[in-house]
Amino acid sequence: MPLPLSRRTFLATTAGMIAMHPFAVRASGQQAHLRLMETTDLHVHVFPYDYYSDRPVDTVGLSRTASIIEGVRAESANALLLDNGDFLQGNPMGDYIAYERGMKEGDMHPVIAAMNALGFDASTLGNHEFNYGLDFLMKSVAGAGFPVVCANVATELGAGVREDKTLLPPYVILDREITLGDGSTAPIRIGLIGFVPPQIMNWDRKHLEGNVGVRDIVAAARAYVPQMKEQGADIIVALSHSGIGAVGEEEGMENAAVPLAAVDGIDAILTGHSHLVFPSSTYDGWEGVNPAAGTIGGKPGVMGGFWGSHMGLVDLLLERDGSGWRVVSHTAEARPISRREEDRSITPLVEDFTPVLAAAQTEHDETLAYVRRAVGKTDAPLHSYFALVADDPSVQIVSNAQRWYIEQMMAGTEYEALPILSAAAPFKAGGRGGPEYYTDVPVGDVAIKNVADLYLYPNTVRAVKVTGAQVKDWLERSAGMFNQVEPGAQDALLLNPEFPSYNFDVIDGVRYRIDLSQPSKFDREGNVVNDGATRIVDLTFEGAPINPEQEFVLATNNYRASGGGSFPGADGSTTIFEAPDTNRDVIVRYIVEQGTISPAADANWSFAPMDGTSVLFETGPAGAQYAETLEGMEVTAAGMSDSGFALFRIAL
Repeated sequence: MPLPLSRRTFLATTAGMIAMHPFAVRASGQQAHLRLMETTDLHVHVFPYDYYSDRPVDTVGLSRTASIIEGVRAESANALLLDNGDFLQGNPMGDYIAYERGMKEGDMHPVIAAMNALGFDASTLGNHEFNYGLDFLMKSVAGAGFPVVCANVATELGAGVREDKTLLPPYVILDREITLGDGSTAPIRIGLIGFVPPQIMNWDRKHLEGNVGVRDIVAAARAYVPQMKEQGADIIVALSHSGIGAVGEEEGMENAAVPLAAVDGIDAILTGHSHLVFPSSTYDGWEGVNPAAGTIGGKPGVMGGFWGSHMGLVDLLLERDGSGWRVVSHTAEARPISRREEDRSITPLVEDFTPVLAAAQTEHDETLAYVRRAVGKTDAPLHSYFALVADDPSVQIVSNAQRWYIEQMMAGTEYEALPILSAAAPFKAGGRGGPEYYTDVPVGDVAIKNVADLYLYPNTVRAVKVTGAQVKDWLERSAGMFNQVEPGAQDALLLNPEFPSYNFDVIDGVRYRIDLSQPSKFDREGNVVNDGATRIVDLTFEGAPINPEQEFVLATNNYRASGGGSFPGADGSTTIFEAPDTNRDVIVRYIVEQGTISPAADANWSFAPMDGTSVLFETGPAGAQYAETLEGMEVTAAGMSDSGFALFRIAL
């Protein structure tokens, strides 16, 4: 078990164990090896469990990361365990505590209890800590047996940064005894300062506006780091809940790690927020970072994945000189808890650290009960059996939730007056998944775990600004789902088997038809192959033909907005809002707020008529019960395919 947080000396080990690490071997009598361990973006993932699919998994969980942490402690003379924020929200356990159980004075949040059990030395706040409001946040961190710091959020902004009344202490200086290479000890003062993206004022406006203000990350660092030096900090570590980002400094940067690292006096930087891993090949060629050396802006740095997937590790060789301590050399790595094999299977690399599980066992059990019971109702079945041939309720509910969310996020912004559309695609629609691979939630109760059926992937919500012309081409790209059909053909095969269903976006807020007699404008990869082709016809907005130059806000997901699927108007450059919330979380919130949802499809798209023409398509046999409910379309059973799918005929 880790030592209590009140300790003022590092865990010392035998000389033989110290010698296991190369820095310790090189350390002279005036040198010491310090290991900085990082977790980041835990998002309440204490257990290795996917609450949405209601099953254990081997890719997440602080209980697994903890085993790596304990291993590092066992071979180290000097180690600090630090968290980089986003621990309070992000899975159904977090929602259960916030929306069901609540946090009263003196209550212990399960993720804080787990962190206490593991013996964290400090943490900073992430943007998601503000999702449930300031009262919930402050009652939660009150239970932490370790300091929680944040330098750029203030309840009152002063004339300058140092005059701010910060929500939490901007930094902490830990007084410790560090073990030197010869086995003796010496005092060291380690400064830890924390930062959160200023964008919290947009993302959680309803909780924060009028209650707190924010500072630019780098500006806050430039003010406080010299003060930390004045107060005797020997080395300073930045806990930056901010992605690595660009080299050039701009006011209010969300991802500011590179310019932050350039602040004089910062010795190491721990990052997060982006849910990526550093050092890794993801950052090969990225300006301002060196994955091989493990440096960000020339300083040792790390980003430990998300949900407990990795433990970030920065190793520092420190040397004492006449003025204190300095960093002589360093390495950085991110150690994973699992490995994905060539066949896509997952091999766990560590077991659970049981004290962490025990700390949150009660809340885990309560969360299981929570995800298995209803959080709302649906007055129409949520199924995807006909999602590729008609407007569909399972896609409709996703579109409705995204639009509801983005309407709130655009309020008070420069885009508030623009009309909001929403794009969503069916994920479970047969294909290679087989004839049972469909969403099917009956009328009645909707449980949180049903949301995984509606939205398979842990995407986050995005909004892009597009023109009417781009809306049309976006739909032209989606229409690649269908084969070209000769007028008068009988039982032509409708669906292109090479086109993935997740690229079949339906856009709500406009009405349109798809002319199957036309060739597709785009090939499977999104390249224009028939420049003059026009499958999308009768495209209207508010009853009138869409204006190609009119601007719209389009709600979608991070995959699509960043270029996934190669959709016109979605290459990353058109993104105007990057939400901190996953599409799944937004759907759950929407259902909770609505109480009873009415996701019946509104038939805003259909096929253009083709007299004397029919097509065949495959779907799951269980979809037959819904065939007569399709609005504006008549389908008839046409037998079974050799692969077990039901065949249906559409008379165009």
